[in-house]
Amino acid sequence: MKTYNILLFFSVVLVSCSSKLDIDPKQSLTPESALSSAENIQNLLVGAYDLAGQSTLFAGDYTLASELLANNGELAFRGTYLGPAEFNRKLVTSGNTFVRDYWVYSYAVSNQVNLVLEGLDKFDDPDEASRVEGEAKFLRAAVYFNLVKFFALPYKANTQNIQLGVPIVISAVSDASQITYPSRNSAQEVYDFVVSDLNAAVDLLPENNSFYADKYAAQALLARVYLQMGKYEGARDASNNVIKNSGYSLTADYPSAFNNESNSTEDVFAWQITTQDGLNDMTTFWATRIYGGRSLTGDVTIEPPYFTNFSDNNDQRSKFFYAGNGTLLSTKWQNQFANVPYIRLAEMYLIRAEANFRLATELGATPLEDINLIRKRSNATLFNSITLDTIISERKRELGFEDAALHDAKRLQKSIGALPYNSDQLVLPIPQREIDANKNLEQNPGYNN
Repeated sequence: MKTYNILLFFSVVLVSCSSKLDIDPKQSLTPESALSSAENIQNLLVGAYDLAGQSTLFAGDYTLASELLANNGELAFRGTYLGPAEFNRKLVTSGNTFVRDYWVYSYAVSNQVNLVLEGLDKFDDPDEASRVEGEAKFLRAAVYFNLVKFFALPYKANTQNIQLGVPIVISAVSDASQITYPSRNSAQEVYDFVVSDLNAAVDLLPENNSFYADKYAAQALLARVYLQMGKYEGARDASNNVIKNSGYSLTADYPSAFNNESNSTEDVFAWQITTQDGLNDMTTFWATRIYGGRSLTGDVTIEPPYFTNFSDNNDQRSKFFYAGNGTLLSTKWQNQFANVPYIRLAEMYLIRAEANFRLATELGATPLEDINLIRKRSNATLFNSITLDTIISERKRELGFEDAALHDAKRLQKSIGALPYNSDQLVLPIPQREIDANKNLEQNPGYNN
């Protein structure tokens, strides 16, 4: 795995990028020189993409937390790592190293992005400056959205959401003298910040931007955020615009959406993995050793209760599994060098269907048409009519093992086993190292400082 010298208070990376975030050469610079030109600011932005797309965050480990915290017997964790085992038991400690890294790396991405935003005056071309600003705000919104979903009690629509969120930090730090000790903003403030960044990104980004974030990636993430907030009109309108205008299309069949070393036709945004750089931790934990996993059985296996979600044997998704050593695993993750899909177009159809159903509208298509389009792609029997439960079940079949499980349970207010959706045990603790270093941080309920 290739590494970068990411700016973390004392050092800055200068990278020269080519296809799929490959870098050659790599050179460490002082903060002053790395922030001195438009070219170097662009390189910092590439470094921020790389950091966000590392296995610690969006290339696997955040998904591990979501799926295992939401697990109620449909999965088994057979690995040896303590952190994921704590997620599966819903007994997470403040010393959990996975949780520590979620926090540290998320704020590292935020800091690198803040440096990029403070260096926009180095660009002579206003269109280039707008693009860089839009990409930076997309990345910042992505990390804060995950932070607030995992480290705060669930968002409730039509309430003030004064529960503790996470600190919002918009000033860049390039040396130790600039370090501050912020307190936690409310969950509402964090969600508003994410929405603001994404709306700005939609306005700033071009319609096409290679495998970097474009206008429709920002709008797709905005649709996901609005759905989590229960703002169904916003979720409907954003997802509809992506479907109608982005140029993305569903792959011909379900298997073609996964294990791709270049983006598929339905990848609105994917984290780029190469043989030289990046690590797909979806395969690390969700695959057997032959496909890059840690063990012969796979660390996370699919158990019989999961298959009660399917009643149609023709549905490709019901058979998209393979045998390990006496275990079953998802075929979604069989290529350790494949890109990691972040937002697929299929999710936009599901969001539009749910939002239209809740609003009793038919913008773009009827909910039934959208759900049947998803089912037809997987060769599943088409429905004659649907309910809200039908749509939610279709989400589970389509988006299984892709990070939606915990967040859907919370927004839909569904219990996980004996735990209510808003249980303290389903909220991650602020890492103990952060509590020790910053006395202004308040720990989440249920955890000792």
